[in-house]
Amino acid sequence: MNSTPKKSKPLFWFYILVAYVLVQFVWWSYSMIQQYNEISYLKSQINVLNGESLNDIVKSGNELNAKLHARWIMIAGEGSVFIAILLIGIYQIRKTFKKETALAQQQKNFLLSVTHELKSPIASTKLQLQTLQKHELDRNKQKEIISNAISDTDRLNNLVENILLAAKIENSVFNIHKENCNLSDYLREGLNQTISSFNYKQKLELNIDPAIFMPIDRTSFPSIVLNLVENAVKYSPDNSKITVSLRKGKEQIILCVADEGAGILDTEKVRIFQKFYRVGNEETRNTKGTGLGLYIVNYLVEQHNGTICVKNNHPNGSIFEVIFSL
Repeated sequence: MNSTPKKSKPLFWFYILVAYVLVQFVWWSYSMIQQYNEISYLKSQINVLNGESLNDIVKSGNELNAKLHARWIMIAGEGSVFIAILLIGIYQIRKTFKKETALAQQQKNFLLSVTHELKSPIASTKLQLQTLQKHELDRNKQKEIISNAISDTDRLNNLVENILLAAKIENSVFNIHKENCNLSDYLREGLNQTISSFNYKQKLELNIDPAIFMPIDRTSFPSIVLNLVENAVKYSPDNSKITVSLRKGKEQIILCVADEGAGILDTEKVRIFQKFYRVGNEETRNTKGTGLGLYIVNYLVEQHNGTICVKNNHPNGSIFEVIFSL
């Protein structure tokens, strides 16, 4: 409740300062015009006192009016330039302030989500190990608990890998080494292993055309698919279908991950690939995540000569479409 006034306070004082500068500028312009008017009037009075003829006084007055008009034009021109520069500066400062405020909020969300994401699998794994330690369980129950512990460990490992990968990307120390690969077999094997490791409540369907070859970095490429699948899982209801498809066009390879979740608003689609960005507020959000997954996906897709976009899935849900150029 109290966070909004604190965030807007610096901007409020900035607007106060801008208003003060504008008032002072208007007052300066008014004073300059008044001063020039007074000087013009005094000069005309001096000409009268010097006994000049009416024609000379009129001529001198016209010259003074012309100079005064030129002064007004000069003040107006300088004032317009000053106001234009001031308005541009205000716009840029406000834009930067909003950008920094949004980044600060995203970093706060990231810290909140990472804290939760780290604590949850650790606490879950600890509880499962304590259960094995304190209770005599049958073999099937032991296997189930061990499987859950491994799943939580894999989840924790994926989180750490994403954080490390994002740090490498941010510091420009991440390099990829491509080699030609049967992408069809590679994805099918990796996704089948993922399905067996994680107990998804959604149905994961694979629609992968055979014998599609493409140069990839075997170390980083799985992060593209896994992050897209994990994103679909997070925002899809139980028992819904998530489809991973791979097909080859004339000069491109198309990878799609489609879900039947809530979908993404058009206003959010251009922002979801930003680092730390997540739809909603971290303090009220129930879904897991750190806001790094799609940021990493976007970077890795670019490194593999591809582009990614988000489309609406009908009747509901989203489709993440990745197009790799050959």
